[in-house]
Amino acid sequence: MVLPHGVYRADHVGSFLRPKSVINAREAVANDKSTFEELRKVEDKAVADVASKQIANGIRSITDGEYRRAYFHLDFLQHLSGIEIKGQTGLIRPHGFSPPVLAVTGKLGHPKAIQVDDFEFLEKTIKENGGAATTKVCIPSPTMVHFRGGRASIDINSYPDLDPFFEDLARVYQEELDSLYEAGCRFVQLDDTNLAYLCDPDMRKQAEDRNEDLSTLPRKYAELINAAISKRPSDMKIGIHLCRGNYRSKWFASGGYEPVAEVLFKELNVDAYFLEYDDARSGDFKPLRHLPEHKVVVLGLMSSKKNSLDDKAEIIERLKQAAEIAPKGLAQLALSHQCGFSSTVEGNELTEEEQWAKVRLEVEIAKEIWGDDLSK
Repeated sequence: MVLPHGVYRADHVGSFLRPKSVINAREAVANDKSTFEELRKVEDKAVADVASKQIANGIRSITDGEYRRAYFHLDFLQHLSGIEIKGQTGLIRPHGFSPPVLAVTGKLGHPKAIQVDDFEFLEKTIKENGGAATTKVCIPSPTMVHFRGGRASIDINSYPDLDPFFEDLARVYQEELDSLYEAGCRFVQLDDTNLAYLCDPDMRKQAEDRNEDLSTLPRKYAELINAAISKRPSDMKIGIHLCRGNYRSKWFASGGYEPVAEVLFKELNVDAYFLEYDDARSGDFKPLRHLPEHKVVVLGLMSSKKNSLDDKAEIIERLKQAAEIAPKGLAQLALSHQCGFSSTVEGNELTEEEQWAKVRLEVEIAKEIWGDDLSK
C-alpha cells in the first residue's frame, strides 16, 4: 500500500533535545535580559541546524524540533483567545509530571495564525538543504483544552452548555489548519495524551470523579477531532500521536489501547496513527485488529526515554508480531520512538549524540524491513 504523504517507514514524533543556546536565550528573556526578537534569532539558527541533522541522520519527515516551545501544548494553545494558563509550576507525580493546566475564561477565538511563520521558516530551510523531505507541523490535539479540567475549567458564563464550546474549539482548529494549508503545509500531527490516558485505570477513575461519562467520552473526543479536521483539503494529511507522558524520561499513565481501540481506529478520520508501544505499559498488539486497511500505524517501539540503544533484533521481532495482527501486515506499519526526545524544554535523560544514535538505528532497522526507499 502507498503511505500517506508525510509518513515514512522511519518516522518520529517531533521534538528533539534543546541546545544550550535556546535554553539560555529563553532564560534571558524570562529574566528580562533579552528580547523575544533576539530569542527568535537564536531559535532560527537552532531550527536550521536540527533540520539539517534530521536529514543527515536519515529522517525525511522534518520538524523544527519544537525548539520554539517550552511545552508541547501550552505554547500553542495560549495563542487562542479565551484561554489562560493556570498554575505556572507543574507538579511532579510518582512516575511523571503534571504540567500547568488550561482554563477557558471566555469565548474561544483564533485571532491570528499560530504556526504559519514557524512552518514557512522550516519549509525554506528544508528547501535550502535539498528539499527531499516533508515539513511536518506538530500541534496539540483539541482534546487538550478539555480533558485535564473538564467542565470545571470552562467558564460557565461563556459556555453554560458544552456543545457550543466543542463547536468553537473545532472551529478555531479549522481556521488554523486552513492558514497552514494556504501557506503550503500538507502534513499536520495532532499530539493527544488524553485518548491514551483513557486507557489507564487511575486516570479513568479521575475522569469519573470529574463527572465524565467514560462510555461516551472517547467518542466525544473523536467527534471533536473529526470536526476540527473536517474542512481540510484531501491533500492535507493528518496524523495523531498518542502518548502516556514523556517528562524527563518519566511516564504518567499506563494501560493497553483496548478501551479506546474501536473508536480510535474506526471512527477517527485521520490518515496515520503514531502509537506509543515501547514497553508493557502500552499493552499488546491486539487492538491493531481494528485498523482499517487504508490506514497506517507508526509503531513507537523504540524508546526516547532511555540513553541506551534499543535491541535491534527485539524491535524487528516486535514489528513482525504486530504485522501478524494488522490486516495488511507490514505494509500498514512504520517505525518510530514512542514519543519525542524533549516534550518539554528540559528534555529526556540522554545526550544529543545518544539521541542521534537512536535515530540512526531506527533508520537502519526500517531499511532492513522495508528497503531503502522509506516513503514506500
